Amino acid sequence: MSWGTDLWDQFENLDKHTQWGIDFLERYAKFVKERLEIEQVYAKQLRGLVKKYCPKRPKEDEPRFTSCVSFYSILNELNDYAGQREVVAEEMGHNVYGELMRYSQDLKAERKHHLQEGRKTQQFLDQCWKHMDNSKKKFERECKEAEKSQMVYDRLDNDINATKSEVEKAKSQLYLRQHMAEESKNEYAAQLQNFNAEQWKHFNVAIPQIFKNLQDMDERRTVKLGETYRSFAEVERRVIPIVSKCLEGMVTAAKNVDERRDSGIVVESFKSGFEPPVDFPFEDFSQNIQRTGSDSTIGTPKTEGSKPDPKHAISRTKNKLWLFGKKPKAPTLEDLSHLPPEQRRKKLQQRVDELNKELQKEMDQRDALNKMKDVYEKNPQMGDPGSLQPKISETICNMEKLRSEIHKNESWLAEVEGKHGSRVERRPSADVNHHTPHGRESPEGSYTDDHSQEHRSPPQPDPHEFDDEFDDDDPLPAIGHCKALYSFDGSNEGTLVMNENEVLYVIEEDKGDGWTRVRNNSGVEGYVPTSYVEITLEKNSKGAVTYI
Repeated sequence: MSWGTDLWDQFENLDKHTQWGIDFLERYAKFVKERLEIEQVYAKQLRGLVKKYCPKRPKEDEPRFTSCVSFYSILNELNDYAGQREVVAEEMGHNVYGELMRYSQDLKAERKHHLQEGRKTQQFLDQCWKHMDNSKKKFERECKEAEKSQMVYDRLDNDINATKSEVEKAKSQLYLRQHMAEESKNEYAAQLQNFNAEQWKHFNVAIPQIFKNLQDMDERRTVKLGETYRSFAEVERRVIPIVSKCLEGMVTAAKNVDERRDSGIVVESFKSGFEPPVDFPFEDFSQNIQRTGSDSTIGTPKTEGSKPDPKHAISRTKNKLWLFGKKPKAPTLEDLSHLPPEQRRKKLQQRVDELNKELQKEMDQRDALNKMKDVYEKNPQMGDPGSLQPKISETICNMEKLRSEIHKNESWLAEVEGKHGSRVERRPSADVNHHTPHGRESPEGSYTDDHSQEHRSPPQPDPHEFDDEFDDDDPLPAIGHCKALYSFDGSNEGTLVMNENEVLYVIEEDKGDGWTRVRNNSGVEGYVPTSYVEITLEKNSKGAVTYI
């Protein structure tokens, strides 16, 4: 079917149809634009979501749990997925929307040209028709005038009273009108023939060609729409393999979640290395009670002059363990003595490994500089050997510092490993008198579970064991006094409860382990952290020395 032959008289409708076709194409282009904007917003929101939930801490501080690692892997895959949505939006904008808008402009220009050609052809045909119509009307008027002249001549010729001159005049007028009518007839015939020729040419040549061009244009528009529909789908299809890999990565991350491994990481992260507390011994306070003869056969034999064991007396103080209590946070010490033994050992080992790596780098740099120096000495034109000496000296100095740090940390590591081993060896025979107070090697230096004292926790002393706790029977003389700067719970065996601003007697100085032996006004003795008290020694003992 051809528009030129079947729709020869539908110029106005074809005008409307072609305009509708371009409007529809632009409507589809607008749809694609809104679609790609949705993709852009979706990708932006996905990236924002990933950024919101990505860890902001340093990589070495990230949790090592498989559930956390898998979640971060899912976030990475989701970020890649967002990238694919951006690719979809970009290709839609370039390959579909941009192409449609360019093609729409071309269609508009082409349609305008064809319609102008059609209107010009129609206007020319209209002008031919007007010329033909004017010649026709003129021929009709001349014929009527000739008929009137014929009637006047016939009347005068039959009138006996008419003069000869009047008859001749009417006859001349008749011949003139007849001649003019003949000329009008010839002109009308020529215009009619010309119009018919132009009309045939218009409806059989010009208009069919113009309509054919419009038909080709509209069909190309339809084909272009189909191609862009396909491109629209192909954009999505091209990213499906990568999107599938992203989804597969998420599934793999889910499969990598290992509850056993996470439990092991919890143990590794929080294992303190302490031994569980041993059983408390029975304290018999009935030895000094006077018994009857019958009772003495059943009761415990009376010991003459027996005194309660000072070690047991200390156990009468408040003995709350911090196992489930909240502990005040201690500052980080250089030797990591604020950490539990197991955690301290791991941190020290990690530090030693890092220092060894840095030392190896410095050694490699020194060797490289020495080789370069040798090359310069053999080939002076390449450089001055003396210019490398400051850098070599600096590297050697750095190596010495690192070796010193390594030695210091290795000594701490050997210390904690030795303590940990000895504690394990004597565990089967441990009793209450040789049990290490928990507060001395507790994680984060905790001494209390009192929440009201969290904000007043001072720096904690280094963890050391008490080797001789209250072995003397006679009370020791006071060598000074001290004032409590903070409250201390005294929850561990061998320690003493004290309140803030309480004044105590100092009976034994700090031996370097961070603990001071004191006695309260009730005569109860025990150890308190040196950093918790302000100590003033008597002048006759070791001089008036104040420790804070």
